[in-house]
Amino acid sequence: MSTDRDDAADLAALLADLDPADELVHRHLWLIALFDWIRGDASSTDAAVARVERLLDALAEQHRARARWQAWWRALTDSVDGTTLLSDYGFASRNAFVTELLDRLHQKLLPASPETADACELFTLVLPTAFDGQWLTALPPATLERAAQLLTIPASAQPDARHAPAPTRWQATLLDAITFCTSQVRAAGFSPEIRSRMSASARDASPFHSLAADFDAVRQAWLAGVDVEAAALQFRQQLDACRQAASSVYAHLDAHGISVDLVFRLRQLRQRVLRIRALLDCLLDDPEHRHCARLVSHLASVGQEQRSLAALISSSSSILAAKVAERSSETGEHYITRSRAEYRAMLGTAAGGGAVTAVTTLLKFLVVALGLSAFWGGFWSGVVFAGSFVAIQLLHFTLATKQPAMTAPAMAAKLKDITDPSALEAFVDEVTHLVRSQVAAVLGNVTVVFPVVVLMSVALQGLSGHPMIDATKAQQVFESLTLLGPSALFAAFTGVLLFASSILAGWVENWFVLHRLDSALRYNPRITRWLGAPRANRWALFMRTHISGFAANVSLGFMLGLVPAVMGFLGAGLDVRHVTLSTGYLGAACASLGWEVLRSPALWWALASIPVIGALNLSVSFYLAFRVALQAHNVTGLGRTRIRHAILQRLGRVPLSFFWPAKEAS
Repeated sequence: MSTDRDDAADLAALLADLDPADELVHRHLWLIALFDWIRGDASSTDAAVARVERLLDALAEQHRARARWQAWWRALTDSVDGTTLLSDYGFASRNAFVTELLDRLHQKLLPASPETADACELFTLVLPTAFDGQWLTALPPATLERAAQLLTIPASAQPDARHAPAPTRWQATLLDAITFCTSQVRAAGFSPEIRSRMSASARDASPFHSLAADFDAVRQAWLAGVDVEAAALQFRQQLDACRQAASSVYAHLDAHGISVDLVFRLRQLRQRVLRIRALLDCLLDDPEHRHCARLVSHLASVGQEQRSLAALISSSSSILAAKVAERSSETGEHYITRSRAEYRAMLGTAAGGGAVTAVTTLLKFLVVALGLSAFWGGFWSGVVFAGSFVAIQLLHFTLATKQPAMTAPAMAAKLKDITDPSALEAFVDEVTHLVRSQVAAVLGNVTVVFPVVVLMSVALQGLSGHPMIDATKAQQVFESLTLLGPSALFAAFTGVLLFASSILAGWVENWFVLHRLDSALRYNPRITRWLGAPRANRWALFMRTHISGFAANVSLGFMLGLVPAVMGFLGAGLDVRHVTLSTGYLGAACASLGWEVLRSPALWWALASIPVIGALNLSVSFYLAFRVALQAHNVTGLGRTRIRHAILQRLGRVPLSFFWPAKEAS
């Protein structure tokens, strides 16, 4: 009861301070205070609704306060144009992540002034919390009707028909807001970037051409007071046609590369079409004012997203996810084995990758022996790694840890309908194929790189009298790889680098396809005169096939070489642990110390870390890439739960299927 008395006293004080003759800033401050009072402690929507009803009751009982309110409201709407709020609030002006990030940080860190004539800025100050959208949605129809009567003001513009009723200021604002949104949709549809990528049927239909005329028909019919349903139906159908025409652009993007700016424009276009439909519902079909309340509630929620850093990062990353995942899904398909023959082939190509990595191990220790500074040592190590990984690619061998980040998007692309049990079961089949492929690749790498490094070290000692590394360096290798140290952490960090290389590879391939560089290599007159048409065609096919692999291998090589040096300079102390390279280092250490090393516990602790390093390299990179792919395909939390349960069920039912292909698959 004391709370009710406090609310009543606060309301009485607010109404006593209401002065329509106040300056603009004081009117805005009073409005902010009123909504603070309605919001209360933001713990109960029912309490907020009750305060709105208490305000309406007070204004109904106090005629002077009601008159002041109406004069105040007219002064407020005269000084602040709501059209911009209804048509543009929540839409970013540009697709620039850094600029938008700085704008949002500015809004969060710097105070906003209520001394403004911008309706969007005032709306943000008046309705700053997510709770506002909740209590606005909870307002009952009777309360909405009373509020509408209190807020209704006749517009200055008169209708064309003599006997048609004059529109209210709210209705005139809705009409103007729809006009502005319609012009924005038409401008987006007519932009050459979107128009040139539409399907031929969408361009021929030209739905954007008549959109303005269709709305003019709605406007004239509404102002004239005649039946507007036919005109409104035609306008809504044209809006749907515009959405479908814009959606046809995605087919072009899937085939020819994704432009972040273009996806941003398409999303903006779709959201503006939805805004027009919401405004149209408020204008034509809202006797209980439900649509109006829902619109204001939606704007309050949009305001939260517009100020949220997390929402900006999520939106930007979803576009990036689509950009990268679509390209990586093409590349990753050939890394998945589904039969015993393919499994054996994977073992063979992985063995070749292990042999090349043995040479990489020798070159890495040669770089270390030069005694370079940290940066240049890391740089030349990166050159060695990148060259080795590219050689593995060109020889059509396999490096195990490259697989997961490339195969995850290929698998996620199969999740078109996660609610379909057969589709989910087929996806789990792909998971088992993938895990088997990883097992084969890791086994092929490590079982070859270790003995080849040992043989190389023995041969080097026979030729030069010195093994690949001395005993001191061998002990350092054991200490760096021991399971008792931070090897597991470093292996997980290496998984992050593997994922980062796949992201870069997807971005580079998308850039290559988007700018049609394969076509330029094949047909550009200057290039064909220099290379000749047959050779230019071969180069174009070669680059289109290998550009993603080159980007992944070169970036991964330099990250493995340079990141430890950079982290050491920053004092982070993070290092890398790559399963195949680590096995090669272990082989060199064993060859240096001879058979006596078998008695050393340090060897066995280092050896025990190899499967842990491999598991973390693979699982971390796959997990991160799979999350990006799920985001690109809009798989929800419920869908992810279904995926997890289905995989666990398969693991419990037939665990060996994750390690060896069944006879039926041969």
